[in-house]
Amino acid sequence: MIRKISQISFAIIIILILVSCKNTKQKLQEYVVSYNADAKSFKSENVTLTTARGYINDSKIELRFETNLEKNAANELAANAAFPKLLKEMISKDQIPKELVEEGVQFDAYFLANDNTVLVKQIINKEELPEILK
Repeated sequence: MIRKISQISFAIIIILILVSCKNTKQKLQEYVVSYNADAKSFKSENVTLTTARGYINDSKIELRFETNLEKNAANELAANAAFPKLLKEMISKDQIPKELVEEGVQFDAYFLANDNTVLVKQIINKEELPEILK
């Protein structure tokens, strides 16, 4: 009787382990869906909207941060200073998961002016992660 219970328990544990394991593509998809669902509550200075788009075959996620800033030299300079800090903060809060980056997913983050032109682009991958977290 005890042996039968042990076998059933073992089988259930194995099934749970297999079901709970997700591959990188599944995690990428879940991250994009979750990020976009939470985007309404995202708060950051000058950011009016943020969205994520996943590219499963390329193991890439594009993060867009639309702002109310005009495209000019002063705003580009300010964005070059502020955007890496924002990304570092997002990584520390797990809004950009290190786990995905370490699994090979690349994040292309764009800080956009009010006319959707790029003020700053930052790539987050295994090589750039230590530099961003400094």
